[in-house]
Amino acid sequence: MRLRSPLAAVPLIALAALLGAMLVAGLQPGARAGTVIRPLPAGTRFDYQLGGVRSVPAGVGIVVRDRTAQPLAGHYNVCYVNGFQTQVDQRRFWRKRMGLVLQRHAHPVTDTAWGEWLLDIGTAAKRTRLARIVGRWTDGCARHGFDAVEFDNLDSFTRSHGLLTRADATRFARLLVRGAHRAGLAVGQKNLADFDGRTVGYDFAIAEECGRYHECGDYRAHYGGAVLAVEYRARDLAADCRRYGTSLDVVLRDRDLAPDGVRRWCPTAG
Repeated sequence: MRLRSPLAAVPLIALAALLGAMLVAGLQPGARAGTVIRPLPAGTRFDYQLGGVRSVPAGVGIVVRDRTAQPLAGHYNVCYVNGFQTQVDQRRFWRKRMGLVLQRHAHPVTDTAWGEWLLDIGTAAKRTRLARIVGRWTDGCARHGFDAVEFDNLDSFTRSHGLLTRADATRFARLLVRGAHRAGLAVGQKNLADFDGRTVGYDFAIAEECGRYHECGDYRAHYGGAVLAVEYRARDLAADCRRYGTSLDVVLRDRDLAPDGVRRWCPTAG
Protein backbone atom coordinates (compact mmCIF):
# COMPACT_ATOMS: atom_id res chain seq x y z
CA MET A 1 0.00 0.00 0.00
CA ARG A 2 1.06 3.63 -0.38
CA LEU A 3 2.74 4.99 2.75
CA ARG A 4 1.57 8.34 4.01
CA SER A 5 4.13 11.11 3.54
CA PRO A 6 5.64 12.21 6.89
CA LEU A 7 4.95 15.82 5.91
CA ALA A 8 1.24 15.06 5.57
CA ALA A 9 0.96 14.83 9.34
CA VAL A 10 2.76 18.12 9.97
CA PRO A 11 0.50 21.16 10.54
CA LEU A 12 1.04 23.92 8.00
CA ILE A 13 2.34 26.35 10.63
CA ALA A 14 4.88 23.81 11.85
CA LEU A 15 5.91 23.03 8.28
CA ALA A 16 6.47 26.71 7.54
CA ALA A 17 8.58 27.02 10.68
CA LEU A 18 10.61 23.98 9.64
CA LEU A 19 11.32 25.40 6.17
CA GLY A 20 12.28 28.74 7.70
CA ALA A 21 14.72 27.06 10.05
CA MET A 22 16.26 25.15 7.16
CA LEU A 23 16.91 28.35 5.23
CA VAL A 24 18.43 30.11 8.24
CA ALA A 25 20.74 27.14 8.76
CA GLY A 26 21.80 27.20 5.12
CA LEU A 27 19.92 23.98 4.29
CA GLN A 28 17.74 24.52 1.22
CA PRO A 29 14.43 22.66 0.85
CA GLY A 30 15.24 19.45 -1.02
CA ALA A 31 18.84 19.33 0.20
CA ARG A 32 20.11 16.12 1.72
CA ALA A 33 20.00 15.96 5.51
CA GLY A 34 23.17 17.40 6.98
CA THR A 35 24.01 19.30 3.78
CA VAL A 36 24.85 22.95 4.39
CA ILE A 37 24.81 25.21 1.36
CA ARG A 38 27.33 28.01 1.56
CA PRO A 39 25.90 31.35 0.40
CA LEU A 40 27.78 33.62 -1.95
CA PRO A 41 30.22 35.68 0.16
CA ALA A 42 29.87 39.46 0.16
CA GLY A 43 32.54 42.15 0.10
CA THR A 44 34.99 40.41 -2.22
CA ARG A 45 35.98 40.58 -5.87
CA PHE A 46 35.40 37.66 -8.23
CA ASP A 47 37.12 36.29 -11.31
CA TYR A 48 35.48 34.65 -14.34
CA GLN A 49 37.80 31.95 -15.72
CA LEU A 50 35.81 29.84 -18.19
CA GLY A 51 38.43 30.05 -20.91
CA GLY A 52 41.25 28.73 -18.74
CA VAL A 53 42.48 28.90 -15.17
CA ARG A 54 45.04 31.19 -13.59
CA SER A 55 45.98 32.50 -10.16
CA VAL A 56 44.09 35.40 -8.65
CA PRO A 57 45.35 38.47 -6.82
CA ALA A 58 44.61 39.29 -3.20
CA GLY A 59 41.09 40.56 -2.73
CA VAL A 60 39.50 37.99 -5.06
CA GLY A 61 37.45 35.58 -3.01
CA ILE A 62 35.12 34.10 -5.66
CA VAL A 63 36.25 32.18 -8.74
CA VAL A 64 34.03 30.83 -11.55
CA ARG A 65 35.49 27.92 -13.52
CA ASP A 66 34.27 25.33 -15.99
CA ARG A 67 33.09 22.01 -14.56
CA THR A 68 36.09 20.29 -16.18
CA ALA A 69 38.52 22.47 -14.17
CA GLN A 70 39.60 22.14 -10.57
CA PRO A 71 38.34 24.62 -7.95
CA LEU A 72 40.82 27.04 -6.44
CA ALA A 73 41.67 26.12 -2.86
CA GLY A 74 40.84 28.70 -0.22
CA HIS A 75 38.23 30.46 -2.37
CA TYR A 76 34.50 30.28 -2.98
CA ASN A 77 34.23 28.32 -6.23
CA VAL A 78 31.37 28.43 -8.73
CA CYS A 79 31.12 25.60 -11.28
CA TYR A 80 30.01 26.47 -14.82
CA VAL A 81 27.55 24.04 -16.42
CA ASN A 82 25.82 24.68 -19.75
CA GLY A 83 22.42 23.49 -18.58
CA PHE A 84 20.19 24.47 -21.50
CA GLN A 85 22.48 24.13 -24.54
CA THR A 86 25.31 21.86 -25.65
CA GLN A 87 29.00 22.66 -25.53
CA VAL A 88 30.59 22.67 -28.98
CA ASP A 89 33.20 20.12 -27.91
CA GLN A 90 30.47 17.71 -26.76
CA ARG A 91 28.90 17.09 -30.17
CA ARG A 92 29.91 13.44 -30.09
CA PHE A 93 28.13 12.96 -26.75
CA TRP A 94 24.92 14.58 -27.96
CA ARG A 95 24.88 12.87 -31.36
CA LYS A 96 24.20 9.67 -29.43
CA ARG A 97 21.26 11.43 -27.76
CA MET A 98 19.77 13.42 -30.62
CA GLY A 99 16.28 12.78 -29.30
CA LEU A 100 17.14 15.24 -26.53
CA VAL A 101 18.38 17.94 -28.92
CA LEU A 102 15.79 20.40 -30.23
CA GLN A 103 15.07 19.81 -33.92
CA ARG A 104 13.62 22.08 -36.60
CA HIS A 105 13.17 20.78 -40.14
CA ALA A 106 15.21 17.70 -39.15
CA HIS A 107 18.20 19.81 -38.07
CA PRO A 108 19.39 20.82 -34.59
CA VAL A 109 18.29 24.28 -33.53
CA THR A 110 21.52 26.21 -32.99
CA ASP A 111 22.55 29.24 -30.99
CA THR A 112 24.47 30.78 -33.89
CA ALA A 113 26.44 33.15 -31.66
CA TRP A 114 28.22 30.21 -30.01
CA GLY A 115 27.49 27.24 -32.29
CA GLU A 116 25.64 25.43 -29.51
CA TRP A 117 22.64 23.18 -30.01
CA LEU A 118 19.57 23.84 -27.89
CA LEU A 119 18.38 21.04 -25.62
CA ASP A 120 14.78 19.92 -26.09
CA ILE A 121 13.12 20.76 -22.78
CA GLY A 122 9.66 20.87 -24.33
CA THR A 123 8.14 17.86 -22.56
CA ALA A 124 8.17 16.62 -18.97
CA ALA A 125 9.71 13.31 -20.04
CA LYS A 126 12.61 14.99 -21.84
CA ARG A 127 13.15 17.46 -19.02
CA THR A 128 13.44 14.55 -16.61
CA ARG A 129 15.97 12.74 -18.79
CA LEU A 130 18.01 15.88 -19.34
CA ALA A 131 17.93 16.74 -15.65
CA ARG A 132 19.52 13.37 -14.91
CA ILE A 133 22.35 14.09 -17.35
CA VAL A 134 22.97 17.64 -16.12
CA GLY A 135 22.52 16.38 -12.57
CA ARG A 136 25.45 13.99 -12.98
CA TRP A 137 27.63 16.91 -14.02
CA THR A 138 26.36 18.94 -11.08
CA ASP A 139 27.12 16.11 -8.66
CA GLY A 140 30.62 16.05 -10.14
CA CYS A 141 31.03 19.74 -9.31
CA ALA A 142 30.12 18.98 -5.70
CA ARG A 143 32.49 16.01 -5.49
CA HIS A 144 35.38 18.10 -6.78
CA GLY A 145 34.85 20.72 -4.09
CA PHE A 146 32.88 23.52 -5.76
CA ASP A 147 30.57 25.57 -3.54
CA ALA A 148 28.04 26.61 -6.17
CA VAL A 149 26.97 26.07 -9.77
CA GLU A 150 25.76 28.36 -12.55
CA PHE A 151 23.50 26.88 -15.23
CA ASP A 152 24.02 28.80 -18.45
CA ASN A 153 21.43 29.79 -21.06
CA LEU A 154 18.18 29.97 -19.11
CA ASP A 155 17.00 32.17 -21.99
CA SER A 156 17.63 29.54 -24.70
CA PHE A 157 13.89 29.35 -25.42
CA THR A 158 14.13 32.83 -26.95
CA ARG A 159 16.31 31.30 -29.70
CA SER A 160 14.07 28.27 -30.31
CA HIS A 161 11.94 29.71 -33.14
CA GLY A 162 8.90 29.34 -30.90
CA LEU A 163 9.45 25.62 -30.27
CA LEU A 164 10.11 26.18 -26.55
CA THR A 165 8.44 28.48 -24.04
CA ARG A 166 9.42 30.40 -20.94
CA ALA A 167 7.36 27.90 -18.93
CA ASP A 168 9.46 25.04 -20.35
CA ALA A 169 12.62 26.86 -19.24
CA THR A 170 11.41 27.62 -15.72
CA ARG A 171 10.15 24.06 -15.19
CA PHE A 172 13.52 22.68 -16.26
CA ALA A 173 15.34 25.26 -14.14
CA ARG A 174 13.39 24.10 -11.10
CA LEU A 175 14.59 20.53 -11.68
CA LEU A 176 18.21 21.65 -12.04
CA VAL A 177 18.07 23.85 -8.95
CA ARG A 178 16.59 21.08 -6.83
CA GLY A 179 19.30 18.68 -7.96
CA ALA A 180 22.04 21.18 -7.17
CA HIS A 181 20.64 21.87 -3.72
CA ARG A 182 20.49 18.14 -3.01
CA ALA A 183 24.19 18.04 -3.92
CA GLY A 184 24.90 20.85 -1.45
CA LEU A 185 25.52 23.61 -3.99
CA ALA A 186 24.19 27.15 -4.16
CA VAL A 187 22.78 27.94 -7.62
CA GLY A 188 23.29 30.98 -9.84
CA GLN A 189 20.84 32.23 -12.45
CA LYS A 190 22.42 33.01 -15.83
CA ASN A 191 20.47 35.18 -18.32
CA LEU A 192 16.81 36.21 -18.49
CA ALA A 193 17.17 39.34 -16.36
CA ASP A 194 13.44 40.04 -16.11
CA PHE A 195 12.79 36.66 -14.45
CA ASP A 196 12.93 36.44 -10.66
CA GLY A 197 14.80 33.16 -10.32
CA ARG A 198 14.18 33.04 -6.60
CA THR A 199 10.71 31.70 -7.46
CA VAL A 200 12.33 28.42 -8.55
CA GLY A 201 15.05 28.45 -5.91
CA TYR A 202 18.03 30.30 -7.44
CA ASP A 203 20.34 31.79 -4.81
CA PHE A 204 22.29 34.42 -6.77
CA ALA A 205 22.84 35.63 -10.33
CA ILE A 206 25.70 35.87 -12.80
CA ALA A 207 24.96 38.77 -15.14
CA GLU A 208 26.86 38.97 -18.41
CA GLU A 209 26.90 42.49 -19.88
CA CYS A 210 24.13 43.73 -17.64
CA GLY A 211 25.62 47.22 -17.92
CA ARG A 212 25.66 47.16 -21.70
CA TYR A 213 22.04 46.02 -21.89
CA HIS A 214 20.78 48.00 -18.87
CA GLU A 215 19.85 44.89 -16.89
CA CYS A 216 21.90 45.26 -13.69
CA GLY A 217 18.98 46.90 -11.91
CA ASP A 218 16.74 43.93 -12.73
CA TYR A 219 19.18 41.47 -11.22
CA ARG A 220 19.67 43.68 -8.16
CA ALA A 221 15.91 43.89 -7.67
CA HIS A 222 15.76 40.09 -7.44
CA TYR A 223 19.02 39.26 -5.66
CA GLY A 224 20.21 42.41 -3.92
CA GLY A 225 24.00 42.33 -3.75
CA ALA A 226 24.22 38.63 -4.63
CA VAL A 227 25.01 39.42 -8.28
CA LEU A 228 28.28 38.76 -10.12
CA ALA A 229 28.48 41.09 -13.13
CA VAL A 230 30.79 40.35 -16.08
CA GLU A 231 31.44 43.03 -18.70
CA TYR A 232 33.43 42.76 -21.93
CA ARG A 233 33.79 46.46 -22.82
CA ALA A 234 35.78 48.96 -20.77
CA ARG A 235 33.09 51.62 -21.01
CA ASP A 236 30.52 49.22 -19.55
CA LEU A 237 32.82 48.43 -16.64
CA ALA A 238 33.23 52.15 -16.01
CA ALA A 239 29.46 52.69 -16.08
CA ASP A 240 28.84 49.76 -13.73
CA CYS A 241 31.49 51.01 -11.34
CA ARG A 242 29.89 54.47 -11.22
CA ARG A 243 26.39 53.11 -10.59
CA TYR A 244 26.96 49.83 -8.75
CA GLY A 245 30.62 49.61 -7.81
CA THR A 246 29.92 49.60 -4.08
CA SER A 247 26.95 47.20 -4.25
CA LEU A 248 27.78 44.66 -6.97
CA ASP A 249 30.83 42.55 -7.82
CA VAL A 250 31.91 43.62 -11.32
CA VAL A 251 34.80 42.33 -13.43
CA LEU A 252 35.94 43.23 -16.95
CA ARG A 253 37.07 40.25 -19.04
CA ASP A 254 37.92 39.61 -22.69
CA ARG A 255 35.25 37.72 -24.64
CA ASP A 256 37.44 34.63 -24.99
CA LEU A 257 38.00 34.61 -21.22
CA ALA A 258 41.59 33.68 -21.99
CA PRO A 259 43.92 32.82 -19.08
CA ASP A 260 46.18 35.73 -20.07
CA GLY A 261 43.35 38.02 -21.17
CA VAL A 262 41.95 41.28 -19.85
CA ARG A 263 40.97 41.35 -16.19
CA ARG A 264 40.04 44.52 -14.29
CA TRP A 265 37.77 45.47 -11.41
CA CYS A 266 36.14 48.61 -10.05
CA PRO A 267 38.67 50.75 -8.14
CA THR A 268 36.49 50.71 -5.02
CA ALA A 269 35.79 46.95 -5.06
CA GLY A 270 37.46 44.47 -2.72
